[in-house]
Amino acid sequence: MIALYIFAALIIAYFLVFSVIVAIEVPKIMDRDPAARNPLEIFLLYSGLHAVANHRIAHVFYKLKLFFIARLISQTSRAITGIEIHPGAKIGKGFFIDHGMGVVIGETTVIGDNCTIYQNVTLGGTGKDKGKRHPTIGNNVMIGSGAKVLGPFTVGSNSKIAANAVVLSEVPENSTCVGVPARVVRINNKKVAAELDQIHIPDPVSQEICKMHMLIDELNKKIEKLEGDKQ
Repeated sequence: MIALYIFAALIIAYFLVFSVIVAIEVPKIMDRDPAARNPLEIFLLYSGLHAVANHRIAHVFYKLKLFFIARLISQTSRAITGIEIHPGAKIGKGFFIDHGMGVVIGETTVIGDNCTIYQNVTLGGTGKDKGKRHPTIGNNVMIGSGAKVLGPFTVGSNSKIAANAVVLSEVPENSTCVGVPARVVRINNKKVAAELDQIHIPDPVSQEICKMHMLIDELNKKIEKLEGDKQ
């Protein structure tokens, strides 16, 4: 019976802390989401807000090295919200996940203050290396729906990543990135010159097409030579 009372007290304490975290974030979301009608709607119905609140609690347990409890909270939140945030991720103030379904944030991700991301965004790692393997996102960054940011590099503050972009290398501050793989098209609201270095931002699709063209040209020359020898 005592165990039941303790369990009930823990559940009540959890929801009290959860409610406080959610209440703090509601005014910020009201300012940033034009679809928000009133604070109560945000408090009760915004899955992105609920996922972030659950993460902040899970992260405390993670720092206390209570990894099982931390993962239990994060996976329960994932099942309810459709948003997976590893409890090890470090997230700053004013973080807003709009819509949210399909968002994945990896263990060593660091996110600054007042960032916004949309549905199906992945902040992921590359390879199986231990240590830092996920991106660091600066302050006031917006990441569009479906974008993938993969690797242990920094996305500078005040940057924007377009929908469905695949970012594989560092992004300067005050930049706009688009494409697959992503390339910087604006810095400080100025267009990047056409001679942008493409070596460090390779396009694997274009490279493969070029290889195919070279191979076809070579085969055509061999066919022409064989036909000439027959004549």
